[in-house]
Amino acid sequence: MPWRPRAASFRYSSRCSPSASRTCFGAAASRRPGRPPPGCGVSSSSDLCAQSMIFSSSTDIVWVLSGGHTAEMMNIVTALQKDRFTPRYYVAALTDNMSLQKAQVYEQSLIQSGEKIIKNAHFMQIYRSREVGQSYITSIATTLLATLHAMWLVIRIRPQVIFCNGPGTCFPLCVCAFVLKVLGLGWSSIFYIESIARVKKLSLSGLLLYKLRIADQFYVQWPQLQQKYPRAYYAGRLM
Repeated sequence: MPWRPRAASFRYSSRCSPSASRTCFGAAASRRPGRPPPGCGVSSSSDLCAQSMIFSSSTDIVWVLSGGHTAEMMNIVTALQKDRFTPRYYVAALTDNMSLQKAQVYEQSLIQSGEKIIKNAHFMQIYRSREVGQSYITSIATTLLATLHAMWLVIRIRPQVIFCNGPGTCFPLCVCAFVLKVLGLGWSSIFYIESIARVKKLSLSGLLLYKLRIADQFYVQWPQLQQKYPRAYYAGRLM
């Protein structure tokens, strides 16, 4: 398997409350690797490559939204420092308008509160890899189409950070970002947070990202999942 740099790793104490977990998780993504965020019993386990990677004050970030996953993702969005992550790209499936509406409402609330950096928010749509209930055989063609669209999107945006939490929409984006990183044509740190609804096993998107080692950081919200998938980090409840 080809070598690839790894992002900084942070461990979170299971004693964290949901709000504290979100705060620490957001801090981990925005702080310099090797310097763990305060509180929550965080300890750094960064390697040499991680210490050389620093997220600047103008980090491009992509949020992948979809259906019921959107509420969980928006909880994490609110924990991040907005001035460190600009511009922000919200990506949802072509057939999912409600998720983008929620993101737009949130961004509009920042405008009303005087946040000028909100002008750097962008809302985009992508073909869905697999619709709910769609057979796995027919999803092959739709996944290929979504991958081509995702590649165009990743090349256009060149994101430094990608956050996703389970929707099928995220898999083509993550694969394209990973391929460009391996080829030396781009650099994207992929943070995957498994949905809190996944208690005993990973979602299909999560399982693929875990098995293929595509995600730089892989988080679960139930301790039994971390025991079953040891390379994952137990981040506590983020909801």
